[in-house]
Formats: sequence, C-alpha cells, structure tokens
Amino acid sequence: MAFLDLCYFSRALKKSQRAKVVLPESPGPYHVLIQLHGLSDDETAWSRRTSIERYVDGLPLIVVMPDGGRGFYVDGVQGAAYGAAIGEELPAMIEQWFPTKPGWAIGGLSMGGYGCLRLALTYPERFKSAASHSGAVGFGHNFPDPAQLKTPEEIVQMEGDDKWHAEFVREFLPITGGKTAGSENDIFHLFQTVKNRPSIYFDCGTEDFLLGQNRMLKEHLDSIPYEHTYVEHPGDHNWEYWDTHFPAALDFHRKALGF
Repeated sequence: MAFLDLCYFSRALKKSQRAKVVLPESPGPYHVLIQLHGLSDDETAWSRRTSIERYVDGLPLIVVMPDGGRGFYVDGVQGAAYGAAIGEELPAMIEQWFPTKPGWAIGGLSMGGYGCLRLALTYPERFKSAASHSGAVGFGHNFPDPAQLKTPEEIVQMEGDDKWHAEFVREFLPITGGKTAGSENDIFHLFQTVKNRPSIYFDCGTEDFLLGQNRMLKEHLDSIPYEHTYVEHPGDHNWEYWDTHFPAALDFHRKALGF
C-alpha cells in the first residue's frame, strides 16, 4: 500500500491544492472513496487522527482525502468554488492519473459530513454511496437570517456560545449569500429532488452538539420517504468517535459498491 502526497493546481479554486491518497498494492482498476475533513482541519486530518490506512488495507479501494478549507464543500456566492473543486475537478484528475472503476463513494465528518451528502446528491451519477459522521447537515437548510449578522465590534463584546454563533454567521453568510431552504446547498431539498438516489448512511453521537440536526434529517428522510441508514452511538464530537465508527461506514460503502 502506498501513501501519496498529491499536489496540483486547481483551476476551480485558482490556487495550488493538496490531497492525501491511499493507493492499494494490488493491480487496478480500483473503487474510489473521497473522504472529507471537518471545519478546522485539512487533508492530513483523517490519516493523522485515525487508522483509516489500516482499515482499508487489502481492499481494491483508493482513498482520496482533499483539503476542503473552510468552504463547506459548496461553490460560495462570495468565496471559493469548493463544490466544483471536489465534486468535479478532483475526480476527473483521479480518473486521469489512476485506474478507477465507475461508481464511487464519499464520506466525511462534521463539515465534511454535510459536504459528502451534498456532493453525493449533486453528482449522483458518480457517487453511489455517502456516509456522514456527526454531519453539520442543517448548514444549507436553516442557516441564520442575514439580519443576525453582527459587526466585528459587537462580536468582541460577546461571550461563549453567542460569540461563537455570531462569528460563524459572519464567516459563512457570504458563502451562502443568505440562501437557505430550497437552495442548491440545502440537502433536505436535494433529497426530495434527486432522481438517481445514492445509498445514504449517517450517524451521530448522543452527546454531540449536532445531534438535533441529524435527528431532524432522519425525520425528513422518513417522511419523504428516502431509504437510508441512521445510527446513534454514545459519544461526542471528537476523533475517538469518528475513528471508532468509520469501519461501519466503510462496510456500508462496500455493500453499496459491491466489493
């Protein structure tokens, strides 16, 4: 098994871009899993903080772990086009550089948990399965109203969760442009409109601050209905939880892709 540091120029992002790649020793062609990091991490997070390389050892599977910045894997109204960069540009390059099979998988945690579902629903002709851990699944659905935008001076005077919330809104409102429910970034809406449905798995810890969003998504999928697998486990928003539960997501991908 080889571990590659992939450096390339992204036309979508208009900058140099990086990804980590786990490449099997066996001859191809290979299935592909794109694995996305969370808000405060980069392309090294999954390989540094989990045993992902050991979990995929012996499988006919390339794992691609790109840098998603803080862009929520969408094409920002005012900001970088991380949706196109990860959903279109990077897969085309992987197909060019490595022997691959059609029918890919995508997964991620937190920001990447939202991102993997959004990209799978946006590009269902490519991604046959998606697995989210502790996903920020409400990002494009119930994003705060633009009227809640605080000035930097006001934020300095705030404390605790209120300050964190105000900083979050100020940073990411330009990405969404204030568009929420019913937009191309609203996965609740995308689940209702997608025609070629990917297989969906998502889980969340019972002590996780994003648990309410994930339960809301489960209720939505039950009501549509959209077949899915949702699991809750004891645990919080941390790497111990994600490392423990990634193997279940990997098994889900294997069944969906047939290997």
